[in-house]
Order: sequence, then C-alpha cells, then structure tokens
Amino acid sequence: MPEQPSSTDQTTAGGLEQALETLAAAPRLLVALDFDGTLAPFADDPADVGALPGSWAAVLTLQRARDTEVVLVSGRPLGSLAAVTHAPGGMALVGSHGVEWRVDGHDEDALTADESARVARIGAALDEVGARHPGVVIEHKPAGHGVHTRRVSTDEAAAANADASRAAHDADPDVLERGGKDIVEFAVRRVTKGDAIERLRRLRGADAVFFAGDDVTDEDGFRALHDGDVGVKVGEGDTLAGHRVADPAALTDVLKQLARVRATR
Repeated sequence: MPEQPSSTDQTTAGGLEQALETLAAAPRLLVALDFDGTLAPFADDPADVGALPGSWAAVLTLQRARDTEVVLVSGRPLGSLAAVTHAPGGMALVGSHGVEWRVDGHDEDALTADESARVARIGAALDEVGARHPGVVIEHKPAGHGVHTRRVSTDEAAAANADASRAAHDADPDVLERGGKDIVEFAVRRVTKGDAIERLRRLRGADAVFFAGDDVTDEDGFRALHDGDVGVKVGEGDTLAGHRVADPAALTDVLKQLARVRATR
C-alpha cells in the first residue's frame, strides 16, 4: 500500500486530472462515495440534505458506464441513506460505516442478540445525555448511536461529548467511539469504511477504486486504497488522501471529468 500525504500537501489540480485519466482506463472500476459533506452540503436537519445536481448527474452517468460500479458508503443508517439520496434500485448502498448493505444480496450479518442488547443499553444511556443537553440530537442506528452537536455552541458540544463518552462507556466498556464533524458515534461492531471498500473491491473484482470523503471516518477508506487508486479529500483537515478539493461543489467538477473520460474510453 502506498505511503500517502498526511496533511495539506496534496497534488495540484493538474495532478488530479492526470490521475483521473489514468484511473478511467482500468478494466473494472469501483467508485465509492461518501454522501454528507461530499456529494451533499451539510444541513442542520439530516433529513433536509440533498446531493448537488451536477454531482448526482455525474454519479448516474458513472453508474451507467461499462464495467463501472458506484457505491455510496455512508455513516448514515441504510434506510436514511436510501431516503435522502433517492438512489435507483440498482445502485449499491453501504450504511452505518459498513454494517448495513444493499449490494446485490451481499447483506452483512444481522446483529447478534448480545449486540442488540448492547445497542439498546448504550442508546438508553445516551438518551439521558440528550435530555441533559438541549439542542443535542441523539440518532439511533442499527449498530450504535450518534450524538449530533451541530445546533449547539462549541463549549456545549464539548460538554455533551464528554458526558456522552462517559455514559456510553459506563453502559458498555467495549463500545467503539469515533468522532466526526459535529458528531460522535458509539457502535458495537468494529467495522469501518475501509473494511467496506476492501470487501467491495473483492466482490466486484475491481482493478481500481475511486473514493471521495470529507470526514474523519473517511480516513479509514483512504487508508484502504492501493497503488493506482485515487482518493479525494473534500474540505480541510489532515488526510491520507492523495488529492484534495475545497468543498462538495468543487468535487462536482472532479466527478464530471471522471464520468466523461470513463463513459468515452
């Protein structure tokens, strides 16, 4: 696996364009995309987000291209991801960081009875945290829970996150805690977007992978990339991705180029 940049020394726009031209020649291409903050700008209400029209048009073009598969890989629960994307039935979806799958019958195993009990225990503890911190939203997911702090001040977010961490670990010492943009998640299954990308690569026999994401949890996806793959970080922050764009609107141009060269190869 290649050694990749660790901060802001990503390649120039010209370098990314060349990388996309090379990538588009792969016999079988997997295009894996985060949704929130990548295809879609953030919103206070997660139900109100939508993919930028130009990006979504490019995604649909890629989905139709020969020997190409698009997979949306998100931290959202699968049902929520399907609802906000309105993805066509043939498009593969991976939710909850890799726990939930809609990929041609390749479903992830359901939670065990013990895991389900752990999820319920952690959720009850976090609901009490939410009651103590007005404006903090507790999102219940199939394999865990998210503590959303986008609507509160920085100080209140820090206090709520510390409270949530204590409560979750008291409820379940083995809980997996991971931070993101205005969210801390607590899960019972140690699955990452990197695990999902590796599994998708094997299932689809992909010769190369394009992955774009914006959040801390997307770093697991960038870590899973091989030589010849292309990773694009959307926005600021340290990253293992080889390339960076400023925001979801800038990613639109990247996806349009990839769709154009892949569809006409």
